[in-house]
Amino acid sequence: MSGFRSWQTWKKYTAIALVLLGAADLGLALFLVRMSRQAPEAMRAQRDQLARQARLLRADVVRGDKIRVSLPQVGKDCDAFYRGSFLDAATGYSRIEADLSGIASKAGVKTPGFAFKQNDLQERGVAEISITTSVTADYPQVMDFINGLQRSKNLYLLDSLHLASVSEGGIRLEVTLHTYFRT
Repeated sequence: MSGFRSWQTWKKYTAIALVLLGAADLGLALFLVRMSRQAPEAMRAQRDQLARQARLLRADVVRGDKIRVSLPQVGKDCDAFYRGSFLDAATGYSRIEADLSGIASKAGVKTPGFAFKQNDLQERGVAEISITTSVTADYPQVMDFINGLQRSKNLYLLDSLHLASVSEGGIRLEVTLHTYFRT
């Protein structure tokens, strides 16, 4: 009798397992039917998104290749700018003062001189030079002075301008410039 009971118990467990397996199959079939209704549109959208992403990545690779090819020329251009635009520290002060005096006299402005302040930027191999001066003249002459700074072969970065009137009828312009010397 005990063999019969174990056989019946085994049959019960097998029947329960088959019912659970059938329910899981039915659930999976419903899931697949549901997904098949939405899948074409969703899959097309996902495919289009992946295609756009692939195009963007290919464009990035092409752009990166162009940059890699142009790097030697960029390095040469940077060196040429460094050598051509930054004066040597040994002769820079006299050349800057001569250039600024020439620009001032050509523009017809009066200047009492130039004050220099040096800040060494060791990690960059340059020295930043702050130049302050004041010029006195009429407005067109002051504008000629500023245009002369812009057209100079030397690199000048205009940091600040302060304008005031003077008793003689002209204007006074306080100017702070920056330039760089090779060290």
